Amino acid sequence: MSVSGKSAALRTMEQVAIAAQKCWFASKDAAFRPYRMANELNSFSGRPRILLVPAKHPEGRPLLVVQAEGTPARLQAFGPLMQEQLGARIGADVTRWASGEAGCGTPA
Repeated sequence: MSVSGKSAALRTMEQVAIAAQKCWFASKDAAFRPYRMANELNSFSGRPRILLVPAKHPEGRPLLVVQAEGTPARLQAFGPLMQEQLGARIGADVTRWASGEAGCGTPA
């Protein structure tokens, strides 16, 4: 654990979650309108994560999981959305945010 008590994985996922909320949802990005984001940052498994689920079925199976673990944080993004056209953008956004950049990039 770091001096602040937060793991590298948690710090990374907090950055990603804040940027995802701002860039994908608060901005009303049309590509993400069919989805809702669920934060699971307080994970006791050591793998804080965010999930994208269908907006009309929030209890449904996640379509995207972005999680981090370890020190330094190792990031993973997986799920059906990563196999679709939006997957390349998600991967680029998540990688950029995890590196500390907070910008939204270019919508697809």
